[in-house]
Amino acid sequence: MADQRHGGYRKPVCHPRHWPVVGARHFQSRLHGGAGCSDGAGLCHGHRQLPRRCGHGRDRPAGEHKMSVAQAHLRPQWRSRLRLRLRNGRLAMLSGGALLGLWLLLALFAPWLAPYDPIYQNTELRLLAPHLTHPFGTDNFGRDILSRVIWAARVDMQICVIGVIFPFMIGTFVGALSGYIGGRFDNLCMRLIDIVLAFPFLVLMLAIIAILGPGLSSFYIAMALVGWVSYARLIRSQILVLKESDFALAAKSLGFGHLRILFRHLLPNAMFGSIVFSMSDAVLVLLSGASVSYLGLGVQPPLAEWGTMVAEGQAFLTSAWWICTFPGLAIVTLAMGFSLLADGVAETLGERR
Repeated sequence: MADQRHGGYRKPVCHPRHWPVVGARHFQSRLHGGAGCSDGAGLCHGHRQLPRRCGHGRDRPAGEHKMSVAQAHLRPQWRSRLRLRLRNGRLAMLSGGALLGLWLLLALFAPWLAPYDPIYQNTELRLLAPHLTHPFGTDNFGRDILSRVIWAARVDMQICVIGVIFPFMIGTFVGALSGYIGGRFDNLCMRLIDIVLAFPFLVLMLAIIAILGPGLSSFYIAMALVGWVSYARLIRSQILVLKESDFALAAKSLGFGHLRILFRHLLPNAMFGSIVFSMSDAVLVLLSGASVSYLGLGVQPPLAEWGTMVAEGQAFLTSAWWICTFPGLAIVTLAMGFSLLADGVAETLGERR
């Protein structure tokens, strides 16, 4: 029996009894009964319903849903614009462009902006400290430092532009041909690049300038012979990827010539990295030109150049600090302008791509 099958660990089962069935039961799905204690059979269901519960509502069409909406707090428009510019690199590009534009204006309008002749010597005004007449002071020959800094901007801007254009053109041409042709020509170009990169950059430049003789022309030749390898490697790596792309294969299937495919379809799409690198490479060219002039192998006196001015003022660093300080600050600000512009252009072109 079910009521007798229990051990020491089981509880007894209640003995079944015969109870009378009271009223009919509602087995279909429905809501609870109305408010009150009595149903149709006269029984009280107080343990199931509250006696003061509200009754059912009348039948009515479904109403709209009510929900709470949090009111959006609108931020000021200038803050969102500022964050957007900081995010996509426009602020860096604008800052770098402003610095470069300032130095470009000084270089272009140097004859009208410089207060004195940059090579005029006045021994009575030697080593004057900065004051109203000479805002940057004078050097050991009595020359105005402000005028020489402004005129030197012409020379250094020229060094940056020419020192980047020639390596850019040579490296782009060699790298494009090496990546597109491949084979033995590619191996020959890579071995030549490895040989150039095996020597320290500045040491190889100084060796070439020492062979050719001091001067700006020697510096440009040395910069072109040494600086093209970086552009060649960048362009070659891009061409190797792009020549296997779908649009290049489609151009080949249409019967286009190799020169048209290379210089009209592949090379324009491979110039992104080289353009950004050329702006940052201008910093290296600027510092290289100043270093060569500092060593006496670049710009020759009496022509004003920032590296030459630093070399002339190193002997008076403790007594006349302004001779070296202002040309050095000019180098720093121009290099900062190129760096900021390169970063901004890289982020902007990267988002557009």
